[in-house]
Amino acid sequence: MTPAAALDGRTAALAFDLRELPNGFYEDPFPTYHALRRWDPVHRCPDGSYFLTRYDDVTAVYQDHARFSSDKRVEFAPKFGESPLYEHHTTSVVFRDPPHHTRLRHLFAPAFTPKALAALEPRIGALVDRLLDAAAARGGMDVVNDFAAAVPIQLIGDMLGVPPDERGPLRAWSLAILGALEPVPGDARVDAGNRAVDEFKEYLRRLIADRRRRPSQDPGEILSALIAAEDRGDGLTEVELLHQCIFLLNAGHETTTNLIANAVQSLLEHPQELARLHAEPRLIGSAVEEFLRFQSPNQLGNRSVTTGAEVGGVRLPPGTLVTLGIGAANRDPAHFPDPDRLDLGRAPNRHLAFITGIHACAGMWLARMEGRVAIGRLAARFPGVRAAGPAVRGRRARFRTLVSLPVTL
Repeated sequence: MTPAAALDGRTAALAFDLRELPNGFYEDPFPTYHALRRWDPVHRCPDGSYFLTRYDDVTAVYQDHARFSSDKRVEFAPKFGESPLYEHHTTSVVFRDPPHHTRLRHLFAPAFTPKALAALEPRIGALVDRLLDAAAARGGMDVVNDFAAAVPIQLIGDMLGVPPDERGPLRAWSLAILGALEPVPGDARVDAGNRAVDEFKEYLRRLIADRRRRPSQDPGEILSALIAAEDRGDGLTEVELLHQCIFLLNAGHETTTNLIANAVQSLLEHPQELARLHAEPRLIGSAVEEFLRFQSPNQLGNRSVTTGAEVGGVRLPPGTLVTLGIGAANRDPAHFPDPDRLDLGRAPNRHLAFITGIHACAGMWLARMEGRVAIGRLAARFPGVRAAGPAVRGRRARFRTLVSLPVTL
């Protein structure tokens, strides 16, 4: 790096403002992450919040739930006011601290046991094969809309007991609700998110009433278990029941869609790794871990300081908001040699795509299984897959999203 380039990188890092992101950041945030990690790894943004980019710092915060809270009531009150979005994002398990987090997370545990996941794998395989058969008949597909999003939507629809002919709105609801979590969502996104929460809650009330009249016999459905927990008085209120269902869709849809779509794009940009995966299908397990690291589906996390804490030698007073750069940590050269290289056999690979600590993603093994089946079968059947047009990225910083990825098979 030339002295001039280094100076430019340092200047950009020191001026970084999560609330004023340049257009290029959405397409490729990784040069910005590298500059921050080198020049200002515990970066104070103009609004007084901090942005972390080193693996060790991000890990330390995630594992210290006593001093770094997930509770978003104070942070989201001025952002959302008394609104459906505020109700959802302060009731969902992902934004709760113990003991409420522990109580709610326990309700999901039966759906993600090894036995439950093993029972789901044939269902996922059959769905992936149908999607690929349809794409082959057309000669191509949009990876995002025809494949990556279709896999988790159908699976989460099954887990919530949503009839197949009523699943049309699910993805739009999820995108609208999560879109409002952007650093600066804007009025349009907030309005869309509030409408989505209201519409989803109204639908779930009808679905839950129907399920109470006609209990499901599907062992893979979690909705009946949540209803039973409310009926038993296990501390699950009606509002919590509704919002844990919404959370299940959002978490299951967003991570897996982004994992599969970003993986296919990465393979298109690295054809030698696509050929490698086709030739060595047993690599699919480590390949999925590398896709999760290389373009982490969830790029940013958030915590607030509850008591005085120190990160990377910087003192953070109580009330400080902290943004954790998951995507940045996953390309920290201190933990990942040659971090900008896609290596499907990379080992070890202790990435933070599913974070760590008590809030580690409960559905991580399900997402991994969906990724292995979807990406593995695509690479096995269509080693000659290639781009049929430009990839279109969403203007989202929190999630690494693709809006469209057309391919020919």
